[in-house]
Amino acid sequence: MKKLIMTTAALALSAGAAMAAGHELVRLGTEGAYPPYNFLDDNGEVAGFERILGDELCKRAELTCEWVTNDWDSIIPNLVSGNYDAIIAGMSITAERAEVVDFTQNYTPPSPSAYVALSADVDLAGGVIAAQTGTIQAAHVIETGATLLEFPTPDETIQAVKAGEADAVMADKDFLIPAVEESGGEMVFVGDDVPLGGGIGMAFRKSDPEMRAKFDAAIQSMKDDGTLNTLIVEWLGEDSPKF
Repeated sequence: MKKLIMTTAALALSAGAAMAAGHELVRLGTEGAYPPYNFLDDNGEVAGFERILGDELCKRAELTCEWVTNDWDSIIPNLVSGNYDAIIAGMSITAERAEVVDFTQNYTPPSPSAYVALSADVDLAGGVIAAQTGTIQAAHVIETGATLLEFPTPDETIQAVKAGEADAVMADKDFLIPAVEESGGEMVFVGDDVPLGGGIGMAFRKSDPEMRAKFDAAIQSMKDDGTLNTLIVEWLGEDSPKF
């Protein structure tokens, strides 16, 4: 109860400070478990590519923003129900999601998905493939006819392969590259890259078109002046698709 009261008080102070500064307070929802896009640092603060991007977008849109973390499998329902005002969480733009939320333009180009396994001779079409619940990769695995093994977090998909529970994992290649590099040769990329989705964008309630438009304009300004490509190279790597 004390924690709840303190949190409520802190939110009230933040809202008051934002109003005093003449800026609208916007709550940005993210997962906090999908490096390098978003993760929690040693102090428990949101960090990563989307933290830097989101803070810059808020600055350009003249908005005061605070960060909220939420499990991936309920991240859209909690946006719709009002627990935060926008999602910035490595979310690929898809037609299915666009039926529920409105997206900005993409802030990363479509990036390839990939498979990672413990050996190069795994059966991707007939094997067991791990993927995070509710992702475009999970949907793709089902389409291929392979057996899908879903997990709430991306880290659990990696561990499932290492533990022998799954033959391979499918995820964004940007997420898998560090896992392969840090495995010391234990994990390898398998098969061809798979282009999925329309790039990553911010998601908003359909009732908030004005707020979405502010962020959309801020994203465009970062594309125009080259700062978005600079961030992509810094956080996602030189080989990651750019604008």
